[in-house]
Amino acid sequence: MIERLTVRNFILVDELELEFERGFTVLSGETGAGKSVLVGALRVLFGERAAADLIRSGAEEALVTGVFRPDRTDPEFHRWIADRGIEPEDEALFVRRVVRSNGRGPISIQGVPVSRSDLETFAGYCIDLHSQHQHQSLFVEKNHRLLVDRFGGLEERVATVGESVQRLAALRARLDGLDQQARDREREIEMLEFAIGEIHAASVEPNEERTLSEERERLVHFERLYEHVRSCLSVLNADDGGLVAQIKQAARELADAAGIDAALSDAAARIESAGYETEDVAFSTAAYAQELTFDPARLEEVEERITTLRRLKRKYGDSEEAVLQYADEAQAKLSDLSNVEENRERLTTEIRALESALTDAARTLHDRRAAVAAQLQGAISEVLRELAMPHAAFAVDVALKQSGSGALVIGASGADTVRFLFSANPGETERPLQKIASGGEISRVMLAIKSVLADSDRIETLVFDEIDAGIGGEVAVAIAGHMRDLSRATQLICITHLATIAVRADNHIVVEKQSSGGRTSIAVRPVTGEERELEIARMLSGDAGAEESRVHAQALLERSRGD
Repeated sequence: MIERLTVRNFILVDELELEFERGFTVLSGETGAGKSVLVGALRVLFGERAAADLIRSGAEEALVTGVFRPDRTDPEFHRWIADRGIEPEDEALFVRRVVRSNGRGPISIQGVPVSRSDLETFAGYCIDLHSQHQHQSLFVEKNHRLLVDRFGGLEERVATVGESVQRLAALRARLDGLDQQARDREREIEMLEFAIGEIHAASVEPNEERTLSEERERLVHFERLYEHVRSCLSVLNADDGGLVAQIKQAARELADAAGIDAALSDAAARIESAGYETEDVAFSTAAYAQELTFDPARLEEVEERITTLRRLKRKYGDSEEAVLQYADEAQAKLSDLSNVEENRERLTTEIRALESALTDAARTLHDRRAAVAAQLQGAISEVLRELAMPHAAFAVDVALKQSGSGALVIGASGADTVRFLFSANPGETERPLQKIASGGEISRVMLAIKSVLADSDRIETLVFDEIDAGIGGEVAVAIAGHMRDLSRATQLICITHLATIAVRADNHIVVEKQSSGGRTSIAVRPVTGEERELEIARMLSGDAGAEESRVHAQALLERSRGD
C-alpha cells in the first residue's frame, strides 16, 4: 500500500503531504481544484514520462516522493528488489523522483538509483491507476493468464508444467550436444585418450608435490643438515662428558640432596625426567644420522617428478586433485563419445516420453483453465449487470497455441493464450480490453474485474480517477458498494464528484485551491465529522450551507455507516 505522497513545486503545488490509510479513501473538491494535478503527481511517481512544464513557475525542479509498504507476499516482487540491492526499512520503501527542466532527473528507491523503466516496473507490482485514458496491469495480456491461474488455484499445476519444459529443454540440449560431438568425435576422442593416458601414466597422488618438495629440500641441503645433526650428537654424547652424562650426574647429585632435604624432591624428579628425555633424543637423533645418506640419483628423480607434476597441473588443473578430477571427467566424456548412438537412442526415447507427458499435462491444464475461465467470466458478468451494464458481454478467452502442423506450442506456463475480451452492446464483437473506446465503460469493467479478483490479484493499491464520469443514480450507488467491498481486500483511492460514492469511503480528503500574494496553490486536508458533512452537502448541490443539502448529506452518511 502507499502510505504517504509528498509533492513539491509541481504545477500548482508549492508543497503538500498526503497521508493515505488502508481501506477506501476518496479525494473530492470543486471542479478545477487540482485533483488532476495530484493524479499527475502519482503518475510521475509511477514512472510516467515527465516534461519540464510540470515544474512550478519560478522553481528549478519538482519533487515527488512516496512511501510504500508492501503487505502481500509476492516472491517475484521481492526477488526484483533484492536483485537491485533494494532493502526495505521497517518493511517500507521510500521512492523519490526529481523532475528537472530537461525532462530528466534522478530516481531512487530506498536510496538506490533506478531508471524510469525500473520505476514503472516497481509501480506495476504495487499499484494500478485507472482513469478515463490510462489503465495499467489489466491492459497487459500476460497478466490475464496469471489472474486466471490465481483465481482457480492453478499455480502449482503451472509450476509443474514449467519444470517439465525446463527438463525437456535440457534433454534436447544434450541431444544437440551429442550431434555436435559426433561431428568432432574422432578428434576429441584422440585428445581425451591422450590426456587420460598421460595422467594415468604419471600415477598422480594427492598432495604429492608437497611431499616431494620436502624431500627435495632435504637432498639439496644435505651437507648442512648432516652437519647440524652431527654437531647435536657431539654435544649430547661427547666422550669427555656430554650433555646426557652431565644431566644424569646432576640428577644423581640432586637425588642425594633430596634424601637430606625433601624440599628438593620435586626438582630431583624433574631433572631425572629431563635426563630420560635427553637420552631418548640422543638415541633417535643417532638413528636418524645412521639413515641419513646423500643420493644424487634420487635428487634428480625428485626434480623430474616435480617437473612432471607441474606440467600436468598447468594443462589439467591447479592441484593434483584437480588433475585427477579432469581425468575422471574426461573418462566419462570419452564413454559418452564412445557410446554416441546408444546415448542418442536413450535420450530420444526419454524426450519422446517427456513430450507426450508434457502434452497431456498442457491439455489437462488447458481444460482446467477453460473451466476456471467460465467461472470467472460468469462472476464478472454478474458484477457488470450490477453496475448498470446489462447488455455487456465479458469473456475470458483461453486458446491453445499450436504450430502449423497442429502440435501444441508449450511454454513455461503451458500452451494457452488467455485474454480478457469485452463488448458493451448486443451484436458487437468482443474485443481486447485495451481497444474499448469509452473511458466510463472501461472504468466500470476494471472495477468489476478487480472486485471479483480481489483475493487473487497481488496488486495492493488501486487508484480510480473519473470512474464516475457520466453516471449517477443507482449506477453510482452500485459502484460505491463494490468499491467499499473491494477496499476490504485492497487499498482503494478514488477521485470522485459523486456524494453517493464519497459517503461510502473510510477516509475523505478535500482538495482545494488557495491564493496568496498573487499566486495560486493547491492544498489538501482530511475531513471528518461536520467538515465532511459540509463537503458531502457541497457535492450534492454545490451549496454546502443549504439546509436541504445538509440534511441529505447527514442521511447519506448515516445510511453508509449502517451498511
